[in-house]
Amino acid sequence: MLIKVKRGWEIPENAVTDEAAFRNRRTLVKALAAGPIALAGAGLPGAARAAAGEEDPTADLYPVQRNEAYTLDRPLTPEEDATSYNNFYEFGSHKQIKRAAQKMPLRPWDVVIDGMVEKEMTISVDDLIRKMPLEERLYRHRCVEAWAMAVPWTGFPMAKLVKLAKPTFGARFVRMETLMDKETMPGLRQSWYPWPYTEGLTMDEASNELAFIATGIYGKPMPKQNGATIRLVVPWKYGFKSIKSIVRFTFTDEQPVGLWEEVQPKEYGFYANVNPEVPHPRWSQASERLLGSSDRVPTQLYNGYAEQVAGIYNDVDPGILFK
Repeated sequence: MLIKVKRGWEIPENAVTDEAAFRNRRTLVKALAAGPIALAGAGLPGAARAAAGEEDPTADLYPVQRNEAYTLDRPLTPEEDATSYNNFYEFGSHKQIKRAAQKMPLRPWDVVIDGMVEKEMTISVDDLIRKMPLEERLYRHRCVEAWAMAVPWTGFPMAKLVKLAKPTFGARFVRMETLMDKETMPGLRQSWYPWPYTEGLTMDEASNELAFIATGIYGKPMPKQNGATIRLVVPWKYGFKSIKSIVRFTFTDEQPVGLWEEVQPKEYGFYANVNPEVPHPRWSQASERLLGSSDRVPTQLYNGYAEQVAGIYNDVDPGILFK
Protein backbone atom coordinates (compact mmCIF):
# COMPACT_ATOMS: atom_id res chain seq x y z
CA MET A 1 0.00 0.00 0.00
CA LEU A 2 1.34 3.43 -0.98
CA ILE A 3 1.35 5.87 1.94
CA LYS A 4 1.92 9.51 1.09
CA VAL A 5 3.95 11.41 3.68
CA LYS A 6 3.08 15.08 3.59
CA ARG A 7 5.83 17.67 3.56
CA GLY A 8 6.28 20.03 6.47
CA TRP A 9 4.19 22.82 4.95
CA GLU A 10 1.30 20.71 3.63
CA ILE A 11 -2.14 20.63 5.23
CA PRO A 12 -5.34 18.66 4.51
CA GLU A 13 -7.09 19.71 1.33
CA ASN A 14 -10.29 20.61 3.22
CA ALA A 15 -8.39 23.18 5.29
CA VAL A 16 -7.35 25.26 2.27
CA THR A 17 -9.44 28.07 0.80
CA ASP A 18 -11.40 26.80 -2.20
CA GLU A 19 -9.28 27.40 -5.30
CA ALA A 20 -12.20 28.48 -7.51
CA ALA A 21 -13.41 31.02 -4.95
CA PHE A 22 -9.93 32.45 -4.53
CA ARG A 23 -9.35 32.68 -8.30
CA ASN A 24 -12.75 34.24 -8.97
CA ARG A 25 -12.17 36.90 -6.36
CA ARG A 26 -8.75 37.77 -7.80
CA THR A 27 -10.09 37.91 -11.34
CA LEU A 28 -12.90 40.26 -10.28
CA VAL A 29 -10.55 42.57 -8.37
CA LYS A 30 -8.14 42.61 -11.30
CA ALA A 31 -10.90 43.48 -13.76
CA LEU A 32 -12.27 46.28 -11.59
CA ALA A 33 -8.80 47.75 -11.08
CA ALA A 34 -7.76 47.42 -14.71
CA GLY A 35 -10.73 49.25 -16.24
CA PRO A 36 -9.84 52.88 -15.46
CA ILE A 37 -6.14 52.15 -15.73
CA ALA A 38 -6.50 50.81 -19.25
CA LEU A 39 -8.46 53.89 -20.33
CA ALA A 40 -5.97 56.28 -18.72
CA GLY A 41 -3.04 54.58 -20.43
CA ALA A 42 -4.57 54.28 -23.89
CA GLY A 43 -2.18 55.23 -26.67
CA LEU A 44 0.99 54.93 -24.57
CA PRO A 45 3.57 52.15 -25.00
CA GLY A 46 3.60 49.61 -22.15
CA ALA A 47 6.96 50.74 -20.78
CA ALA A 48 5.89 54.39 -20.83
CA ARG A 49 2.71 53.60 -18.96
CA ALA A 50 4.69 51.66 -16.36
CA ALA A 51 7.11 54.54 -15.92
CA ALA A 52 4.12 56.76 -15.24
CA GLY A 53 2.90 54.30 -12.64
CA GLU A 54 -0.15 53.33 -14.70
CA GLU A 55 0.48 49.79 -15.89
CA ASP A 56 3.11 47.10 -15.73
CA PRO A 57 4.10 45.78 -19.20
CA THR A 58 3.90 42.22 -17.83
CA ALA A 59 0.45 42.65 -16.26
CA ASP A 60 -1.09 40.41 -18.92
CA LEU A 61 0.75 37.43 -17.40
CA TYR A 62 -1.20 37.52 -14.13
CA PRO A 63 -2.68 35.63 -12.39
CA VAL A 64 -0.71 32.45 -13.03
CA GLN A 65 -1.22 28.79 -12.17
CA ARG A 66 -0.53 27.91 -8.56
CA ASN A 67 2.03 25.19 -7.83
CA GLU A 68 0.07 23.01 -5.41
CA ALA A 69 3.25 21.51 -3.95
CA TYR A 70 3.62 24.67 -1.87
CA THR A 71 0.74 25.18 0.54
CA LEU A 72 0.38 26.68 4.02
CA ASP A 73 -0.44 25.73 7.59
CA ARG A 74 -2.13 29.09 8.23
CA PRO A 75 -4.46 31.52 6.44
CA LEU A 76 -3.09 33.94 3.87
CA THR A 77 -2.22 37.34 5.29
CA PRO A 78 -4.75 39.97 4.16
CA GLU A 79 -3.34 41.70 1.08
CA GLU A 80 -3.73 45.15 2.61
CA ASP A 81 -1.56 44.18 5.58
CA ALA A 82 1.15 42.50 3.50
CA THR A 83 1.38 45.47 1.13
CA SER A 84 1.28 48.27 3.69
CA TYR A 85 3.59 47.03 6.47
CA ASN A 86 6.96 46.90 4.78
CA ASN A 87 10.67 47.23 5.43
CA PHE A 88 12.41 49.09 2.60
CA TYR A 89 15.13 51.27 4.08
CA GLU A 90 15.81 53.09 0.85
CA PHE A 91 12.48 54.84 1.52
CA GLY A 92 12.76 55.16 5.30
CA SER A 93 13.39 53.25 8.51
CA HIS A 94 9.69 52.92 9.41
CA LYS A 95 7.14 50.40 8.14
CA GLN A 96 4.70 52.79 6.44
CA ILE A 97 6.78 53.47 3.32
CA LYS A 98 4.10 52.50 0.82
CA ARG A 99 3.34 56.05 -0.31
CA ALA A 100 7.00 57.09 -0.56
CA ALA A 101 7.84 53.99 -2.60
CA GLN A 102 5.40 54.95 -5.34
CA LYS A 103 7.96 57.45 -6.66
CA MET A 104 10.36 54.65 -7.63
CA PRO A 105 10.56 54.30 -11.45
CA LEU A 106 9.93 50.78 -12.74
CA ARG A 107 10.84 51.22 -16.41
CA PRO A 108 13.28 51.15 -18.00
CA TRP A 109 14.67 48.41 -15.72
CA ASP A 110 17.65 46.34 -16.74
CA VAL A 111 19.07 43.35 -14.89
CA VAL A 112 22.82 42.71 -15.07
CA ILE A 113 24.15 39.15 -14.80
CA ASP A 114 27.92 39.20 -14.47
CA GLY A 115 30.99 37.85 -12.69
CA MET A 116 31.94 34.21 -13.08
CA VAL A 117 29.55 33.36 -15.92
CA GLU A 118 30.10 32.10 -19.46
CA LYS A 119 28.94 35.42 -20.90
CA GLU A 120 27.96 38.53 -19.00
CA MET A 121 24.63 39.99 -20.03
CA THR A 122 22.23 42.85 -19.47
CA ILE A 123 18.59 41.97 -19.99
CA SER A 124 15.43 44.03 -19.61
CA VAL A 125 13.30 42.84 -16.73
CA ASP A 126 10.34 42.34 -19.08
CA ASP A 127 12.35 40.04 -21.33
CA LEU A 128 13.65 38.16 -18.28
CA ILE A 129 10.17 37.64 -16.83
CA ARG A 130 8.75 36.46 -20.17
CA LYS A 131 11.59 33.96 -20.58
CA MET A 132 10.74 32.26 -17.31
CA PRO A 133 8.06 29.70 -16.34
CA LEU A 134 5.92 31.71 -13.92
CA GLU A 135 4.02 29.99 -11.13
CA GLU A 136 2.39 30.92 -7.84
CA ARG A 137 3.66 29.57 -4.52
CA LEU A 138 2.26 30.01 -1.02
CA TYR A 139 5.12 30.66 1.40
CA ARG A 140 5.56 31.66 4.99
CA HIS A 141 7.71 34.78 5.45
CA ARG A 142 9.52 35.34 8.76
CA CYS A 143 11.11 38.69 9.64
CA VAL A 144 14.07 38.83 12.00
CA GLU A 145 11.96 41.32 13.98
CA ALA A 146 9.71 38.37 14.96
CA TRP A 147 6.67 39.12 12.81
CA ALA A 148 5.47 36.84 10.04
CA MET A 149 3.09 36.67 7.10
CA ALA A 150 1.78 34.09 4.65
CA VAL A 151 1.98 35.21 1.03
CA PRO A 152 0.99 34.02 -2.48
CA TRP A 153 4.09 34.94 -4.48
CA THR A 154 4.25 34.81 -8.27
CA GLY A 155 7.63 34.19 -9.86
CA PHE A 156 10.07 31.52 -10.97
CA PRO A 157 12.64 29.25 -9.34
CA MET A 158 15.97 30.95 -8.85
CA ALA A 159 17.54 27.79 -10.27
CA LYS A 160 16.17 28.89 -13.66
CA LEU A 161 18.10 32.16 -13.40
CA VAL A 162 21.24 30.25 -12.43
CA LYS A 163 20.77 28.09 -15.53
CA LEU A 164 20.35 31.21 -17.69
CA ALA A 165 23.51 32.74 -16.23
CA LYS A 166 25.64 29.62 -16.87
CA PRO A 167 28.12 30.14 -14.01
CA THR A 168 31.64 28.93 -14.63
CA PHE A 169 33.60 26.44 -12.57
CA GLY A 170 34.57 27.88 -9.20
CA ALA A 171 31.54 30.14 -8.73
CA ARG A 172 30.38 29.45 -5.18
CA PHE A 173 28.11 32.39 -4.39
CA VAL A 174 25.59 34.78 -5.93
CA ARG A 175 25.77 38.41 -4.85
CA MET A 176 22.64 40.50 -5.48
CA GLU A 177 22.22 44.26 -5.54
CA THR A 178 19.20 46.56 -5.13
CA LEU A 179 18.39 49.58 -7.28
CA MET A 180 19.93 52.89 -6.14
CA ASP A 181 17.89 55.88 -7.31
CA LYS A 182 18.85 58.93 -5.28
CA GLU A 183 16.13 61.07 -6.85
CA THR A 184 13.29 58.91 -5.52
CA MET A 185 14.80 57.04 -2.55
CA PRO A 186 15.20 59.45 0.39
CA GLY A 187 16.71 56.75 2.60
CA LEU A 188 19.88 56.82 0.51
CA ARG A 189 20.71 60.12 2.23
CA GLN A 190 21.50 58.15 5.39
CA SER A 191 25.23 57.87 4.84
CA TRP A 192 25.83 55.41 7.68
CA TYR A 193 24.28 52.64 5.58
CA PRO A 194 26.73 51.06 3.09
CA TRP A 195 24.53 51.49 0.02
CA PRO A 196 23.59 49.88 -2.28
CA TYR A 197 21.68 47.16 -0.44
CA THR A 198 23.38 43.85 -1.17
CA GLU A 199 22.81 40.25 -0.16
CA GLY A 200 24.13 36.86 -1.14
CA LEU A 201 23.52 33.13 -1.24
CA THR A 202 25.67 30.08 -1.73
CA MET A 203 25.21 28.33 -5.05
CA ASP A 204 23.56 25.42 -3.22
CA GLU A 205 21.05 27.82 -1.66
CA ALA A 206 20.39 29.61 -4.94
CA SER A 207 19.75 26.27 -6.66
CA ASN A 208 17.50 24.86 -3.93
CA GLU A 209 13.90 24.19 -4.96
CA LEU A 210 12.54 26.80 -2.52
CA ALA A 211 14.69 29.75 -3.65
CA PHE A 212 12.36 31.93 -5.70
CA ILE A 213 12.61 35.10 -7.77
CA ALA A 214 9.29 36.82 -7.14
CA THR A 215 7.74 39.05 -9.80
CA GLY A 216 4.31 39.46 -8.23
CA ILE A 217 2.08 38.97 -5.23
CA TYR A 218 -1.62 38.23 -4.74
CA GLY A 219 -2.01 37.46 -8.43
CA LYS A 220 -0.67 40.83 -9.62
CA PRO A 221 2.70 42.35 -10.52
CA MET A 222 4.91 43.17 -7.55
CA PRO A 223 4.01 46.43 -5.76
CA LYS A 224 6.83 48.90 -5.42
CA GLN A 225 6.86 48.77 -1.62
CA ASN A 226 7.17 44.97 -1.70
CA GLY A 227 10.21 44.97 -3.97
CA ALA A 228 9.25 45.58 -7.60
CA THR A 229 10.28 44.78 -10.18
CA ILE A 230 11.82 41.50 -9.00
CA ARG A 231 12.92 40.34 -5.58
CA LEU A 232 14.34 37.27 -3.91
CA VAL A 233 12.24 35.03 -1.66
CA VAL A 234 14.07 32.47 0.50
CA PRO A 235 11.41 31.39 3.00
CA TRP A 236 13.65 29.41 5.33
CA LYS A 237 15.71 32.52 6.13
CA TYR A 238 14.93 35.74 7.94
CA GLY A 239 13.37 38.33 5.67
CA PHE A 240 16.35 40.67 5.34
CA LYS A 241 17.99 38.02 3.15
CA SER A 242 15.13 38.31 0.61
CA ILE A 243 16.57 41.35 -1.17
CA LYS A 244 14.15 43.65 -3.01
CA SER A 245 14.20 45.48 -6.36
CA ILE A 246 17.16 43.57 -7.77
CA VAL A 247 19.24 45.06 -10.59
CA ARG A 248 22.34 42.83 -10.50
CA PHE A 249 23.28 39.17 -9.98
CA THR A 250 27.03 38.62 -9.67
CA PHE A 251 28.44 35.10 -9.54
CA THR A 252 31.62 34.95 -7.50
CA ASP A 253 34.01 32.73 -5.57
CA GLU A 254 34.04 35.14 -2.61
CA GLN A 255 31.38 35.11 0.10
CA PRO A 256 29.39 38.36 -0.21
CA VAL A 257 28.88 40.68 2.74
CA GLY A 258 25.30 41.91 2.91
CA LEU A 259 24.34 45.41 3.98
CA TRP A 260 23.05 44.36 7.40
CA GLU A 261 26.00 42.08 8.01
CA GLU A 262 28.32 44.99 7.31
CA VAL A 263 26.33 47.32 9.58
CA GLN A 264 26.10 44.90 12.52
CA PRO A 265 27.82 41.54 12.00
CA LYS A 266 27.07 40.36 15.55
CA GLU A 267 23.34 40.54 14.85
CA TYR A 268 22.99 39.82 11.13
CA GLY A 269 25.16 37.12 9.63
CA PHE A 270 25.52 35.64 6.17
CA TYR A 271 23.31 32.57 6.64
CA ALA A 272 20.44 33.99 8.76
CA ASN A 273 18.48 30.72 8.82
CA VAL A 274 15.44 30.72 11.09
CA ASN A 275 15.90 28.95 14.43
CA PRO A 276 13.62 29.47 17.47
CA GLU A 277 16.40 28.31 19.80
CA VAL A 278 18.86 31.01 18.72
CA PRO A 279 17.72 34.43 19.97
CA HIS A 280 18.58 37.69 18.33
CA PRO A 281 20.97 39.58 20.65
CA ARG A 282 18.10 41.90 21.63
CA TRP A 283 14.97 39.67 21.55
CA SER A 284 13.71 36.09 21.49
CA GLN A 285 12.98 34.26 18.25
CA ALA A 286 10.93 31.53 19.92
CA SER A 287 7.60 32.87 18.63
CA GLU A 288 6.31 35.20 15.92
CA ARG A 289 3.43 37.66 15.55
CA LEU A 290 1.19 36.99 12.56
CA LEU A 291 0.74 40.16 10.54
CA GLY A 292 -2.88 41.28 10.43
CA SER A 293 -3.73 39.75 13.80
CA SER A 294 -2.64 39.76 17.42
CA ASP A 295 -1.86 36.03 17.35
CA ARG A 296 1.55 34.68 18.21
CA VAL A 297 2.63 31.21 17.11
CA PRO A 298 5.75 29.14 17.80
CA THR A 299 8.61 29.70 15.38
CA GLN A 300 9.70 26.62 13.44
CA LEU A 301 13.24 25.54 12.62
CA TYR A 302 14.12 26.80 9.13
CA ASN A 303 10.67 28.43 9.26
CA GLY A 304 9.12 25.00 8.74
CA TYR A 305 11.19 24.11 5.66
CA ALA A 306 13.87 21.94 7.28
CA GLU A 307 12.99 18.92 5.14
CA GLN A 308 13.90 20.83 1.99
CA VAL A 309 16.98 22.77 3.11
CA ALA A 310 18.70 21.22 6.13
CA GLY A 311 20.84 18.99 3.91
CA ILE A 312 22.44 22.03 2.30
CA TYR A 313 24.27 22.73 5.54
CA ASN A 314 25.75 19.36 6.46
CA ASP A 315 29.28 20.69 6.05
CA VAL A 316 28.68 24.16 7.55
CA ASP A 317 29.70 25.10 11.10
CA PRO A 318 26.43 25.03 13.13
CA GLY A 319 27.62 28.06 15.05
CA ILE A 320 27.14 30.35 12.05
CA LEU A 321 24.01 28.87 10.46
CA PHE A 322 21.49 30.91 12.42
CA LYS A 323 23.20 34.29 12.56
